[in-house]
Amino acid sequence: MSRPFKTLDDMGDLAGKRVLVREDLNVPMADGAVTDDTRLRAAVQTVAELADKGAKVIVLAHFGRPKGQRNPEMSLALVTKPFEQVLGRPVRFIDDEYAVEVIEKMAEGEVGILENTRFDPGEEKNAPETVARLAALGDLYVNDAFSAAHRAHASTEGLAHKLPAYAGRQMEAELDALDKALGNPEHPVAAVVGGAKVSSKLDVLRHLVEKVDHLIIGGGMANTFLAARGVNVGKSLCEHDLTGTAEEILDAADKANCTVHLPYDVVVAKEFRANPPVRTVNVHEVAEDEMILDVGPAATEALADVLKNCRTLVWNGPLGAFETPPFDTATVALAKTAAALTKEGSLVSVAGGGDTVAALNQAGVAEDFSFISTAGGAFLEWMEGKELPGVAALQK
Repeated sequence: MSRPFKTLDDMGDLAGKRVLVREDLNVPMADGAVTDDTRLRAAVQTVAELADKGAKVIVLAHFGRPKGQRNPEMSLALVTKPFEQVLGRPVRFIDDEYAVEVIEKMAEGEVGILENTRFDPGEEKNAPETVARLAALGDLYVNDAFSAAHRAHASTEGLAHKLPAYAGRQMEAELDALDKALGNPEHPVAAVVGGAKVSSKLDVLRHLVEKVDHLIIGGGMANTFLAARGVNVGKSLCEHDLTGTAEEILDAADKANCTVHLPYDVVVAKEFRANPPVRTVNVHEVAEDEMILDVGPAATEALADVLKNCRTLVWNGPLGAFETPPFDTATVALAKTAAALTKEGSLVSVAGGGDTVAALNQAGVAEDFSFISTAGGAFLEWMEGKELPGVAALQK
């Protein structure tokens, strides 16, 4: 397929070439150990392929928020050993001060991790001198960190203008999946947007009504839309000051022939805790002292029928308060439907955002979706239709 960016397939002979690879190694750690190595594993394919082709691979990444100061607790030296274990080959740590000499002495196929890019106060400002310092260390640049692509930093955007720039395998997979989901999707397209607040996803909703055929709204944000339609939502989480905005979005959806799906039966409780007494009621029967905490079974089944008639699904955010049982029921049920349709080949399903990934893992179906984006902010900005600087720089 033709793409608007170059990939590793376009790189030519790499023997002895110094390749700067921007990865996301910003992993959670506790007591000196990595507690979730998803991002390390995601970086393996590109780094290993470049090393196998004889490149000197210099990994660039940030770790934590040191704000331009050196901080030993945020040194990438801490991540070097864990990455070496996941990669299955030696990885050396490269201190900034000796980077030129160390890289000079590296053998073909060797891998090194440069110190935290954010120790340099010019990294987040995309300062020309920082870009020049990094560019001097390499011959070619590969961006494999979609999760940092919404930031115009020296290592994510600036370098792409200084050196021949390519997308790594992870970035390539992400961009291909996102293109299938909203860029050039097969219609009908459904989007599931959940989460607590409409305010955090206003731009997403406004963008999606123009792009999708079915917009499924869940989570606390559905209550704001129900309130906009005159439903009394009791003491549910609801942004009453945004009901006017919700109405505008509903009107825009009407004009764009996008069907908005709000729950018509809901699971309510008087207190928010695990396994309280619950009732399943029509949305018009919510009592003053009750709160809506999940989508009901009838609406969930109707949503499953919607997905059966769609070819593409984009999912961001749970349908209910999924961290607290039994309010994960609707999310798990709909996720299982989406996974089954994906497996049988009738649906392309793309999901992203931390809560969403957690919910799909909880449902045991993360493996069955077409693509799961581990990017949080970048995925949301992409859903808002914004240009991502790190991606745009690769497409120049």
